[in-house]
Amino acid sequence: MSDYEDKVREHTFDGIQEYDNKLPNWWLWTLYGTIAFALVYWLVVQTIAITRTPAEQLEADMAAAAEAQLARMAEGGVTNQSLHVVAEIPARDAEGRELFLQYCAVCHTETGGGSVGPNLTDHYWLHGPHPMDQYEVVTNGVPAKGMAAWGNQLGPTRVESVVAYLLTIRGTQVQGGKEPQGDYFDPEEVAAAEAAEAAEAAAADSTAAAEAAPEAAAADEAPGEAASQ
Repeated sequence: MSDYEDKVREHTFDGIQEYDNKLPNWWLWTLYGTIAFALVYWLVVQTIAITRTPAEQLEADMAAAAEAQLARMAEGGVTNQSLHVVAEIPARDAEGRELFLQYCAVCHTETGGGSVGPNLTDHYWLHGPHPMDQYEVVTNGVPAKGMAAWGNQLGPTRVESVVAYLLTIRGTQVQGGKEPQGDYFDPEEVAAAEAAEAAEAAAADSTAAAEAAPEAAAADEAPGEAASQ
């Protein structure tokens, strides 16, 4: 039999008194355990940074998924969709920003707001609003407007990174940006057009795969038939 004896606490609230009961051990150990876990988690994840935070792990997983998707799309060449995928990879965005600051900021400023060159953060475009339009301009330049061709110097992969960075600042409307130049393109209409293009490309790929399947199956069966003869 326990020697513990219930005691009534001295204070009274609204005519109500309460017992000074001892908390159950399982409850206390649960409390102490959560405190210890919180301290260890704070040291390992937030302070020493031995492992990633859940947000960092999610970002890494998304970047890996984008890299895998980009590898699958490589056979189709550079497209609006593939450039959007590149923009989802933080390392490529960071590379694009470095290249932009090195080669492009002199004409477009560090923020992309424009000076000699146009504002790249609004919804007005001189040569088209889509990623492939920008890829074409960066690669081949616009000699009549004084825009140099960077394709040979940067190469296709780094041009993709620059365009990926441009996608991250598109529509941000930075303060002090240059007045609009070119035609206005509604961002929702641009996104809808690019989505329709991606869906059409996916449908074409599915059709091509379906048409190729019987031929591949026939090719696999042919050696077996020859051997049986």
